[in-house]
Amino acid sequence: MKKNAIVGQSGGPTAVINASLYGIIKEGMAHEEIDQVYGMINGIEGFMSGHYINLTKELTLEELEILKLTPSAYLGSCRYKLPDDLTSPFYSALFEKFRESNIGYFFYIGGNDSMDTVSKLSRYAASNGSDIRFIGIPKTIDNDLVLTDHTPGFGSAAKYVANTVREIVLDSSVYQQKSVTIVELMGRHAGWLTASSSLARKYEGDNPLLIYLPETSFDFEQFTSDVETALSKTNSVIICISEGLSDARGKFICEYADEAQLDTFGHKMLTGSGKILENFVRNHFGVKARSIELNVNQRCSGMMTSATDITESIEAGKEGIKAALNGITGMMIAFKRICNSPYQMECICVDVNQVCNQEKLFPSEWISKHGTDVTLEFETYALPLIQGELERKMDKGRPVYLYRDRF
Repeated sequence: MKKNAIVGQSGGPTAVINASLYGIIKEGMAHEEIDQVYGMINGIEGFMSGHYINLTKELTLEELEILKLTPSAYLGSCRYKLPDDLTSPFYSALFEKFRESNIGYFFYIGGNDSMDTVSKLSRYAASNGSDIRFIGIPKTIDNDLVLTDHTPGFGSAAKYVANTVREIVLDSSVYQQKSVTIVELMGRHAGWLTASSSLARKYEGDNPLLIYLPETSFDFEQFTSDVETALSKTNSVIICISEGLSDARGKFICEYADEAQLDTFGHKMLTGSGKILENFVRNHFGVKARSIELNVNQRCSGMMTSATDITESIEAGKEGIKAALNGITGMMIAFKRICNSPYQMECICVDVNQVCNQEKLFPSEWISKHGTDVTLEFETYALPLIQGELERKMDKGRPVYLYRDRF
């Protein structure tokens, strides 16, 4: 008997999360074991409210091709934490909805919290005799999922950061007076994206002169010395920092302004670190200072996506379908790097229980001994992931993206 597949998107969007959705739809439609491919509107949370669509019938082949290059989450997202207690009535109600829709295959595209969802659902299924197969498809610009070389979304975000910082460097260098520009980048505990600012450099000693990651403790006294040394070398200093910078006591720099709040998962909402350091530099050095927070641009810039990232995101979606049809469940599709030059990778399956609630930090051996830069090993790792330009459909100078009628 044919079964239906259902897919959802969860957590923060990326520029390529819809490419994985595209891969799932295309591959799902190619196998006769799958009848229909449904899409959860706003993830598990929306599905529980009865919000889902038939993607097989909803999208034309032309629209599918547009979806592939559309940033953000076409299906809408959520940040919904499933109960830790697997005996909660939530699960029996959810699985009853699966039964009513004849669901045999479940795919969740997301990061750490999304893999926690896949873990709980697959464990509940195993303990209750359900034959539904649950597969996690990775995504996160933070690149902090374990057991995978990198995550879909990181390459495009890194490309955006590298090129945007390069343009900021050019803009900041046009005046004679001394100035400091601080660029604040996403990254709560993992500094992968901030490290990508190093790819903006054109030569050794180029800006950004200072890069601070959350993996090292931030010290204002050392920062003062670092900036002083940098200003002695050039009139224009670019500094790139992670939003999650904290001192040796674990206090976030943004908390110095008492502005940190909590999101729905209890995570501190980190913003304002750049502004705090901007004011510190201006007051201490008496130079022109400004801060730039790239914010959601890092994850929603579809015009600067990496062709490598798009291709691999599609492949992750397709491999998810293949894995489920081969009887695999409770797994996440991961990337295994085979070679740097020429760059090659392959998709593998890893136990989602070993992925969720873990965090892959930036390697300490790739951080300079002074904690203000990254080593060339990171460039070797990251450069293949930002390669390739894409041809896209344009309309009067603007990209054509796929929009869905919202509930």
